Amino acid sequence: MTKILIATDKPFAPIAVKGIRKVIEEAGFELVLLENYTSPNDFISAIADVDAVIIRSDKADKAVIDAAKNLKIIIRAGAGYDNIDLQAATEKGICAMNTPGQNSNAVAELALGLMVYHARNFFNGKSGFELKDKKLGIHAYGYVGKNVARIAHGFGMKIFAFDPFISKDEIEKDGVTAVASAEELYSTCNYISLHIPANSQTKQSINYTLLSKMPSPAVLVNTARAEVIQEADLLKLFADRKDFSYLSDVEPTNKAEFEATYKGRYFFTPKKMGAQTEEANINAGIGAARQIVNFLKNGDRTFQVNK
Repeated sequence: MTKILIATDKPFAPIAVKGIRKVIEEAGFELVLLENYTSPNDFISAIADVDAVIIRSDKADKAVIDAAKNLKIIIRAGAGYDNIDLQAATEKGICAMNTPGQNSNAVAELALGLMVYHARNFFNGKSGFELKDKKLGIHAYGYVGKNVARIAHGFGMKIFAFDPFISKDEIEKDGVTAVASAEELYSTCNYISLHIPANSQTKQSINYTLLSKMPSPAVLVNTARAEVIQEADLLKLFADRKDFSYLSDVEPTNKAEFEATYKGRYFFTPKKMGAQTEEANINAGIGAARQIVNFLKNGDRTFQVNK
């Protein structure tokens, strides 16, 4: 029988697993669970004889992929997929996918929540300010960016976006002003919300030159990936500009330097929280299960990322 593995050191919610099981078993496949595992060797052992695997933040590195004798498809339940060794998967003819859009509202709500938390001085009882009429720049206008715009409209923010892969008409039909470059976006907006992926073009692309263009006061919100930030540049900017704040859904490697010197100008979630809602958990898991069934039964490669 075709076997589908869920390998999650941070398990899906039970209701999500129930939904995944229903999709898998109705397709005539067998579901195998590996939850709360403590060693990569556990993953390596479990993947040896399965046909498909669903992961979350788990590392599907070369060792894991090489151990998979029957694997045909691996799906990251979420948008980012930098935890999959795409080259190793491609070399073995394994299809790699993500589940774009399934957790986009959860991430967008977190981005605006971070902005509100900061604007109200982290709820310390002191007077803060409002988001209304502030200029928000959305860097990458995909599923999450669109939801950020939708929510920000409700706050009365003035919204701008840059995405070289999406047309001006597509952006502006949502009541968002499209700009021609990242430089223009950063030069225009007091708030920047990052939604770019971490790849060879974007890693460490958010640097001093770009961030220093932001008007005062400036707030950078990162619910994307740590790797896109040039952290040494960010610290230099903090030293040069007392008006600059950083709110992130992932702790930087130089977190201790922020804590020692810049209290009140940053906030980092203790672990990546963007997709940590019950709804996103269910949507991403069940979406991944459906994509596996469509791939194995119909050859559907719609969300393949290692083309």
